[in-house]
Amino acid sequence: MKDSFIKLTTEFIRQFKFLLFIALASFTSTISLAHETKLEPPILLHAARIFDGEQFRSDTSILIKDGYVTRIDLRKSFKLTDDVTIIDLGDATILPGFIELHAHLAYQHVPATTVLQHGITTVRDVGGPVHQPYGGDGNLRVLTSGPIITAPNGYPISILGAKDIALAVSSEQEARKVVRELIKQGSVVIKIALEPGGEAGAPWSGHHNHHDEIATQGHHSHHHSPQHGTAHSDQTWPLLSENIVKAIVEEAHKNDRRVTAHIAEINGAQIAIAAGVDEWAHIPCDVIPEPLLKRAASQKVKIVTTFDTLSKCTGARRNASTWTALGGEFLYGAEIAHPDIPWGIDAQELIYMKQMAGMKLIGVLQAATSKAGQHLNIPLLGTLQPGAPADIIAIKGNPADNLKKLEYPDLVISGGKVIVNNF
Repeated sequence: MKDSFIKLTTEFIRQFKFLLFIALASFTSTISLAHETKLEPPILLHAARIFDGEQFRSDTSILIKDGYVTRIDLRKSFKLTDDVTIIDLGDATILPGFIELHAHLAYQHVPATTVLQHGITTVRDVGGPVHQPYGGDGNLRVLTSGPIITAPNGYPISILGAKDIALAVSSEQEARKVVRELIKQGSVVIKIALEPGGEAGAPWSGHHNHHDEIATQGHHSHHHSPQHGTAHSDQTWPLLSENIVKAIVEEAHKNDRRVTAHIAEINGAQIAIAAGVDEWAHIPCDVIPEPLLKRAASQKVKIVTTFDTLSKCTGARRNASTWTALGGEFLYGAEIAHPDIPWGIDAQELIYMKQMAGMKLIGVLQAATSKAGQHLNIPLLGTLQPGAPADIIAIKGNPADNLKKLEYPDLVISGGKVIVNNF
């Protein structure tokens, strides 16, 4: 009897110690986790004016908590509490972080931190290594297309090779397989090349050494106004067939992805329109006949601007003005990593959007924020609505007075984390 009692007591003590160990371990890990995550304190931003992704608002404030916008309202409506960090910007303008839809960061080794510090909070990296989306948490949000799908020895393989930049396909079956594989690896959009080469003023045309150009990085040096007209040489590079492009579009749409095409002249435009391509990655270099542009607009095609990169192209200005007149939609993209393009917001791109496409300032800003976010299918990205990711920039004064200020924002916030604060 005594032995049994001792055994029971010993077993009880053993189990009690075990349960105590589990409880302590759980408590310790909870404290450790709380220490590791270190949630940022809520931030209340005041400014004279705010562009919320859709419109300008005055005397409005924004509350940020846990990486998201939780409230946007009149300044006087907020009650101050001890746990809120207040940043009063005074005579400043708050905007959503800009979204760059045409960049080559990975391929050209552009530092993501530099891009973020200069006002771009989301980048779509097209034509390079593919990976799952990441960032938006104090780091640049990076989405990828992966390599460009092209014809055997087509652009850009013809001048840059295939490594880390392009994949050649020669059949519908092969094209569908490549699309599925890219999506599996994280591609948010499928990029294809419909580029025969030879467009006057294009950086990839015969009288430019494109490889040397893109290997040299820098900021603005000289900007040239595009001229009217077209001067196009004979086709030099093979194009994907219409049937192969249709197969790419069908496979992409089946997997909830859009297709963007590098297009610069009539042949590429015709194939893209017939195959149902969703987006043109550039303003075309050669003049595209109005009936073709009208068909593209009726299909709700979006054109990424890249005016600054292609400002020497002979047909860019006419295409831009015609597209706007037809009600076509532009989205912001400056082709970061291209020579003379800043590693961040490109004010010259914004100026060309006004001058070449005849867009109003509010439309220009929407194209770089809310409309781009909608296009990426990321809810509320590019807006300052409640529930939106707290990707925010601010400049002193009013952007309407000087768009150049946007290249050097005085406040940058990514996912609720302050990256730059010069106020």
